[in-house]
Amino acid sequence: MGNFKQTLKSLDAFPRAEEHLMQKTKSGALVSVVGLVIMATLFLHELTYYLSTYTVHQMAVDLKRGETLPIHINMTFPSLPCDVLSVDAIDMSGKHEVDLDTNIWKLRLNNAGHVIGTEYLSDLVEKGHTAHGHDDHKDHQEESDHKIKLHSLDEEAENMIKKVKHALANGEGCRVYGVLDVQRVAGNFHMSVHGLNIFVAQMIFEGSSHVNVSHIIHDLSFGPKYPGIHNPLDDTSRILRGASGTFKYYIKIVPTEYKYISKEVLPTNQFSVTEYFSPINEFDRTWPAVYFLYDLSPITVTIREERRSFLHFITRLCAVLGGTFALTGLLDRWMYRLIEALTKPNARSIVR
Repeated sequence: MGNFKQTLKSLDAFPRAEEHLMQKTKSGALVSVVGLVIMATLFLHELTYYLSTYTVHQMAVDLKRGETLPIHINMTFPSLPCDVLSVDAIDMSGKHEVDLDTNIWKLRLNNAGHVIGTEYLSDLVEKGHTAHGHDDHKDHQEESDHKIKLHSLDEEAENMIKKVKHALANGEGCRVYGVLDVQRVAGNFHMSVHGLNIFVAQMIFEGSSHVNVSHIIHDLSFGPKYPGIHNPLDDTSRILRGASGTFKYYIKIVPTEYKYISKEVLPTNQFSVTEYFSPINEFDRTWPAVYFLYDLSPITVTIREERRSFLHFITRLCAVLGGTFALTGLLDRWMYRLIEALTKPNARSIVR
């Protein structure tokens, strides 16, 4: 039994010296305090790293059908009054979606950008429009010219012209915000003066080249936002000075699912965009507009939050704390020998 105990003691990797043989120094105390501070800092860093989550991306074919696509809009048109600004949406078939479940608001702005009035749009498009694409501006103008021949300018239109001209003279603008719910098919939505009778628009602006569709996109998204999302059109500003034209944003929508660490799933969309501007001169028959032409990707992206394993945390913790302890031990011995060499000249032979 005694031999077994002696053998067991010989395996001790941490032998203890007698108390009276141990010497405590000021340099050792300083190194110990520094080492404890470093170890506490590293421990907090590793704990924060363990508690934080990271994301894993996966791709698969999009199998969703029959769902709607939410479009969140928040834009400002500093040079167009709300009375002439219209919002329209067209799906892939070229037909207007008249009965959309939409919530769109227009805020009248003064020349300083402050709100001076509010208007709610119950419908997205004009009820009197027939099914046709607004990309074909010539058809729109020909139809309007035909109406001019049949109907004279009434009192309501004259009041409208006076009101809008007064708003333009005062530098009024318009802020449009809300949510459009459209079908999950390719299409476009745009903001323009297409809702006006062509003769009324001509009386107001004296030509399409005088319509200024300068705009600021505060927010444009296709679903709720998740942590880390980047919408490329947010805070985009396009200001025209002495020019006019049509802006077209070609958007590729990627269906996305974000899975939180709590297993909650957030369906949304991210997108990429390219931009095109077409200038208009005084002889063009088209009218300026801001188009958002979107298409959906057949691939869906799943973003999943995950947390690192506890075993991984313990492994890293042992590595950093053990390494710090060993390094401070070496530093203590080096400092002790250096101080001893400087204070006791006879100790130089020992250092060697």
